[in-house]
Amino acid sequence: MSSSSIGFLGAGKMATALAKGFLQAGLATPEQLFASDVVPAALDSFAKETGAMAGRSNPDVVAGADVIFLAVKPDQVCDLLTGLRGGLDPSRHLLVSIAAGVPLAKLEAAAPGNRVIRVMPNTPALVGASASAYSLGTHATQADAVLAHTLLASVGIALEVKEKLLDAVTGLSGSGPAYAFLMIEALADGGVAAGLPRDIAQKLAAQTLLGAAKMVLETGMHPGALKDAVCSPGGTTIEAVHELEKAGVRAGLMNAVRAAAEKAKKLGQS
Repeated sequence: MSSSSIGFLGAGKMATALAKGFLQAGLATPEQLFASDVVPAALDSFAKETGAMAGRSNPDVVAGADVIFLAVKPDQVCDLLTGLRGGLDPSRHLLVSIAAGVPLAKLEAAAPGNRVIRVMPNTPALVGASASAYSLGTHATQADAVLAHTLLASVGIALEVKEKLLDAVTGLSGSGPAYAFLMIEALADGGVAAGLPRDIAQKLAAQTLLGAAKMVLETGMHPGALKDAVCSPGGTTIEAVHELEKAGVRAGLMNAVRAAAEKAKKLGQS
């Protein structure tokens, strides 16, 4: 990685989170990062957060970078690639798309012969806790897969999946941080309603979700079994779980994932 430069076409929040993660993991220096964006405020924020080269020219990023992250909106990515065809070198450039819902076939049609990998990361990359999944395009090599895995695993976990599963990944982990933030906020509100100071309630809520997630990942136990272990007969927790079931929390979360996955499919078809 020390010899690879990384470019971001689109310098928004996700691009910034990934760039900061790569810096923190030691996989790149600020001098090896490049970014472009049509929104000056996004460029300024990217440069401030990373210390990287941030200009307004897409061709400049392509000229300077070996790995190019396509971080624009889904309806913009194919036109972007079409406009850059003359500057892309399949033997040099690896294109990594984080545009939700846009299939590899569309990306490769817009950039014929280029090595493309489609990725769905999420914003906890900023704190080294991202959950990412990726799929390889027709021309991507095993070395490309190793490189993409190295980059993504440096900011969390990275899993290779079949492309047909990426919309489901978008609905689950791509959009999932928002669900978790909503739960933390609601739990903290409940703590405040029960008498806790806001700052204490928020810290306890966030740490509780963090601890529960670590138990699932590190014990390998089914979350239902872990839930059962907390629910003593006639105790406080089973009473609370009953209220959650009456409120439809489980079904609500399932429906949220499915709705986001369906939206991702529609974005790819537009």
